[in-house]
Amino acid sequence: MKHAIVTGGAGLIGAELCTALQMADYEVASFDLKEAPAGIRSVLCDVSDEAAVASAFAELGWDSLDLLVNNSGIADPHRGPIADLSLEDWRNVTDSHLTAAFLMTRACVPLMGEGASIVNMLSTRAFMSEKNSEAYAASKGGLFGLTHALAVSLGPKIRVNGIAPGWITKDEDLRAQDHEQHLVGRVGRPSDVAKAVLYLAEAGFMTGQVLTLDGGMTRKMIYAE
Repeated sequence: MKHAIVTGGAGLIGAELCTALQMADYEVASFDLKEAPAGIRSVLCDVSDEAAVASAFAELGWDSLDLLVNNSGIADPHRGPIADLSLEDWRNVTDSHLTAAFLMTRACVPLMGEGASIVNMLSTRAFMSEKNSEAYAASKGGLFGLTHALAVSLGPKIRVNGIAPGWITKDEDLRAQDHEQHLVGRVGRPSDVAKAVLYLAEAGFMTGQVLTLDGGMTRKMIYAE
């Protein structure tokens, strides 16, 4: 059986990833501060903390790994004006996304054999922004750079790719205009991201790339008519 680790496995996207990977015959471990979905192995861990990550891997006890999905991170991108942003808040956000991906990747690489894969979860906010989202955008932009740097360093043994989701939700109480602003006619679902992860896990000729998964939203001109 193949083995996969998903960080942030208790969250909106992470829980879907864990379930989808389990259905695809992976043994899945969720690294998160909260419990994973039923049937998924939960490793309670602050993945932005070096000592906690080391302890979590000792607890896990695996000697091989086929897939790492770096999906952790504080989800709220809006932290207020840059003039009011504290260093502590900046570090909390960037550590939860970028430092966590570094620590988890460093711990996982020795367990990974030929054909293993890493998928980093970015955001379309790595390429475009709203006001007062500097820490989040910098974190996701950093993951973009980390993705291609790791692909160069770890290839050909390990492939490293990323996914940049747009608006992903399970919320059914949305306005028609929320859906209509997407070229595919709807807001994204966690299952859309899970399908992309499963594809990248097996896409043997793809590495160093980032899939934009946003229903076409970043391809639409925004000039006022």
